[in-house]
Amino acid sequence: MVPMADRIMGRVRAHDNGKWVCTPKDFLDLGKRAAVDQALSRLVKRKQLRRVGRGLYDRPRFSQVLQRPAPVNLDAVVAALIRHDSIRIMPNGLQAANDLGLTTAVPAKVCYLTDGASRTVKVDGNTIQFRHTSDRIMQWTGKIASPVVQALHWLGSAIADDQVAVILKHRLPDAVKQDLRKNNDQLPPWMLPLARIITADHTQARTPASRASIAPPEVMTTRPAAFAVAVIRPWTPLAKGVLIRVPAPTFVSEEPS
Repeated sequence: MVPMADRIMGRVRAHDNGKWVCTPKDFLDLGKRAAVDQALSRLVKRKQLRRVGRGLYDRPRFSQVLQRPAPVNLDAVVAALIRHDSIRIMPNGLQAANDLGLTTAVPAKVCYLTDGASRTVKVDGNTIQFRHTSDRIMQWTGKIASPVVQALHWLGSAIADDQVAVILKHRLPDAVKQDLRKNNDQLPPWMLPLARIITADHTQARTPASRASIAPPEVMTTRPAAFAVAVIRPWTPLAKGVLIRVPAPTFVSEEPS
């Protein structure tokens, strides 16, 4: 009979080094939990696997640059936790706004919204936070317009105005606009006018009387002075104010894995 450790390594080797993080749950079809745990411990002692967090293991890639095992792949860690806990996740609003170029703020920690329990996971010196949120937010999971909705939620109705909508209108791929239009019945009422601006044809775009001359996103570096309101969020102890900016980021229009 093939030893449990060998069967586990056979499954691990089916993935590229550093690309897959596993948990004991990934091997429970091979035997009882106690046997799986013992085999994983032996593999760690033999340095065939690396323990990167509580109940999390990988076969690290060797970095020629660092001349040591490369740091753990955090995306693979998150994928392992999704499998283990049977949860759905989404990037939080701050990350979405930053990815879309709507704020210079960056998350101090890796943070996801989830339909599971709120928790903090320590992995190889990194901290990953999962924050429980409502079904109303999680219903956007898997939709390619999800980052847009998350970013607008983070900005809030006081900051997310027609100016922001016009920037997104010029920036987003058609597929994302179509997805937003298709699912606009799931938006809160205050976001609907913004979604109409984002998804309207150029000939149908609404131009507010008070903002008849909106500079195209390509030449803007900050919001107009009259609307340069600092975004205050307590994401750091100093709660620094960050002005909206509009560089041209790369928007990846694909569903999250």
